[in-house]
Amino acid sequence: MNAWEIWTFDPGYGDHPAVIVSAPHRVAHKPLVEILLCSSQRAGRAPHAGEVLLDAADGLSWETLCKCDLIYSVDRDSLHTRRGTVTIERRRQIVRTILASHGWSSV
Repeated sequence: MNAWEIWTFDPGYGDHPAVIVSAPHRVAHKPLVEILLCSSQRAGRAPHAGEVLLDAADGLSWETLCKCDLIYSVDRDSLHTRRGTVTIERRRQIVRTILASHGWSSV
């Protein structure tokens, strides 16, 4: 398990793709990791502010909206089935979207 990998997570209403956004040290050594939850359905629209579109280049079966405005802390053991890895360009896009959607400065 590594940062920027996409795994399956059930938040209590069915399986969804989840992007691990924790620092590598946390992912390697801690029981809780931080994730971004993604839609389980095919994206039928362009991403809104606070969202990034992921797709087959990231290892997903179809275009999927990744919600960057809410970071979840979950037990690493609740993640199952590795789906892929977020591309470098979309990692940058996710970081920018997280910062913007939380009103944080990248200074």
